[in-house]
Amino acid sequence: MIGYEQALAVCRTDPEAAARLLCEFSRELDQLKAEVATLKAENAALRRDCQSLRDELQALKEKVAKDSHNSSKPPSSDGLCKPKPKSLRPPSNRPTGGQPGHPGKTLRMVAMPDITVRRPVERCSGCGRSLAKQPPDRVERRQVFDLPDPKLWVTEHQAEVKTCACGCINRATFPPEVVAPVQYGPRVKSAAVYLRNYQLLPSDRLTEIMRDLLGCESFSEGALANFGADCSRRLEPVDTLIRDLTAKAEVAGFDETGVRAIGSLHWLHTVSTRWLTWYFAHKRRGREAMNAADILPDFRGRAVHDFWDSYITFDCNHAFCNAHLLRELIFLWEEQNQQWAKTMIDHLLTIKTAVDTAREVGLATLPTEDLDRFHKRYLRIVEAGYAQNPFMELSAGPKRRGRRKQSKARNLLDRFRNHHDGILAFMRDFSVPFDNNLAERDLRMMKLRQKISGTFRSFDALVDFCRIRGYVSTARKNGINALDALRRVFLGDPFLPAGNTS
Repeated sequence: MIGYEQALAVCRTDPEAAARLLCEFSRELDQLKAEVATLKAENAALRRDCQSLRDELQALKEKVAKDSHNSSKPPSSDGLCKPKPKSLRPPSNRPTGGQPGHPGKTLRMVAMPDITVRRPVERCSGCGRSLAKQPPDRVERRQVFDLPDPKLWVTEHQAEVKTCACGCINRATFPPEVVAPVQYGPRVKSAAVYLRNYQLLPSDRLTEIMRDLLGCESFSEGALANFGADCSRRLEPVDTLIRDLTAKAEVAGFDETGVRAIGSLHWLHTVSTRWLTWYFAHKRRGREAMNAADILPDFRGRAVHDFWDSYITFDCNHAFCNAHLLRELIFLWEEQNQQWAKTMIDHLLTIKTAVDTAREVGLATLPTEDLDRFHKRYLRIVEAGYAQNPFMELSAGPKRRGRRKQSKARNLLDRFRNHHDGILAFMRDFSVPFDNNLAERDLRMMKLRQKISGTFRSFDALVDFCRIRGYVSTARKNGINALDALRRVFLGDPFLPAGNTS
């Protein structure tokens, strides 16, 4: 390539050479433009790759930062490095332990002991004179509470057989619960079902306990399985009654969790109220299972649940679990410095405190001015959140069908904006809880059972477990001793819950 001065001299003296130079310059310019365009495209691709890597790194950091205190992950997933507890409850000036006026629980003497052992005074410790025939001035009492020796109490039923002069043979009838020449009684059966299905002991340890603690030397795992199946069969009409009552409840909590049965994943659904617990096992988690349970399709009360889409599709009043929202807000506040999230946490807890205080003093609802003030501040916090998180597509790739991907903060803000009636339902109706802990507590022991004993070997065994567990949970919610409730099942007089729909 010639220099500028040489090209200018050539152009002045030789027009044809000037034309050739112009064409050469034009080709070189086009080549430079193509190289610049290529570099720009490569630069844009590198920028996209860099942004993609940044997004991926941020997603991995957020995934690592998630644990049970800032997400829906269970505490068992925290491993050995469990997070330091951070309670959202404001500190109290009261000392730890029992508060003044709290009724204590301790052993107290009974009026009629089972065994009385008299400790006489035979001689005077001073002079040695005999006091055996002298009546005592007073008697000091001390009582020891202990278990009797593990020994089965065997009752033999003898039915007479008499032949009348007319030749008719007459036999006395046995009690309806005595159906075999040798069998265990209702107390043994109820204790075995109680330890298996309520205390969640594995079968082999349970058989050891029945032998060592109760003296059942010939107890086997087969007998245990038969007791559970018999109890479940007897509870079938009670289970139907509990299901019908929960379907008519004014407020009920809904939740589900995975459970292993027959070597594959199944789902355990629960419907919980203050007085009732009903379980339903199904192969599916979503709407198919909920339709099969046949409660939500015609439910006319208020359903308390998380934001699982299958629940929202049903035509009933909804209330959402604020505990789930608090954990997601904690994550945004701690990991992404979302200031609006901290403000929303404080606001939701302030409303909860106001509701609890009003309920304690006997009010049925908050004053109208408080409801308006709380709701307006809620909407202002959501607006501040949108201002801090303007819409921005996370991926610059080709357009895809469906909703555009956006940040976690925007997704949570959309929930607060679109479902404010369900999120704040506890504020307007005191019968609606702040969270769905009632249903979650009813499911928690199911996960513990799976950790202890693993999978159910048959779907029928899972159904039996659900039926027994739901009955026992319902009995305990109504103040009935769990062991007594199970014994009544084997006596043919099970506990029947009343039609309390609150």
